[in-house]
Amino acid sequence: MQLNRSELRVKIMTILYQISIYEKNKIKYNLDDIFKETLDIDNEFVKETVYGVITYKNEIDKIANENMKDWTIDRLGYTDQAILRMGIFELLYTETPDIVAINEAVELAKQYSDDKVKNMINGVMDSILHNK
Repeated sequence: MQLNRSELRVKIMTILYQISIYEKNKIKYNLDDIFKETLDIDNEFVKETVYGVITYKNEIDKIANENMKDWTIDRLGYTDQAILRMGIFELLYTETPDIVAINEAVELAKQYSDDKVKNMINGVMDSILHNK
């Protein structure tokens, strides 16, 4: 079964969430095992995005914090962190059109976050776009 990019982003969010839980609890993990558990197929978009977010996590978090008002990314829930990190990664490090990166992050936040967090993610993404 072929998943579209929006469906793949849900998988990416799930993987990033799992990684956060493992790291918080100091559990060793193997990314390939997480990919196999989460995906029925081998998908380069998912792998590139997950590896990208992990590789640039410190830079992504710094950029997120610089664009948040009276808040930091580590105060967000793990799902919200995953959505924001993936959105920032797509916005800054990929060929994904800016509007698509922002819209996809906001749509995920609509489904998995509350309105306050959704609005904050939208504001952060918009701020990053205008400072790009």
